[in-house]
Amino acid sequence: MKAILPALAATVALLALSPSAGAHCQIPCGIYDDNNVIDSMHTDFMTIEKACSQIDELSKDPSANAHQLTRWIMNKESHAQAIQDKVLNYFLAQRLKSDAEGYVEKLKLCHEVIVTAMKCKQSTDAANTRKLHELLHQFEAAFGEKKE
Repeated sequence: MKAILPALAATVALLALSPSAGAHCQIPCGIYDDNNVIDSMHTDFMTIEKACSQIDELSKDPSANAHQLTRWIMNKESHAQAIQDKVLNYFLAQRLKSDAEGYVEKLKLCHEVIVTAMKCKQSTDAANTRKLHELLHQFEAAFGEKKE
């Protein structure tokens, strides 16, 4: 039994540290579409925004709220990473074509979203969340498919 515990702990640690699936498996399956991925990015943003407000509130008494603080911080970072992953693995890897019109502007926008999401991971500064919100609307205008 004692020999099983270290192996089990190592397995759990390996699974916890393994990268998770991003926005797309990079197989042309036709399941994902730009609007669905963008909608999920907006959901990620709303979670980040809510997490920031909860973190700021719970930080007023960190010793009493340590567990909840930890959960909100991890949640905020997870959703910011999800935005970065979607931009990297779906839009940059698959949707942005180097010969497309507006390539450089879209590339700069992708970079700005990734960097701003990183800044949202690093703090609860409302300026970063506002900027991310604005960028996601620009992103939707640049990459979203027109809905009829």
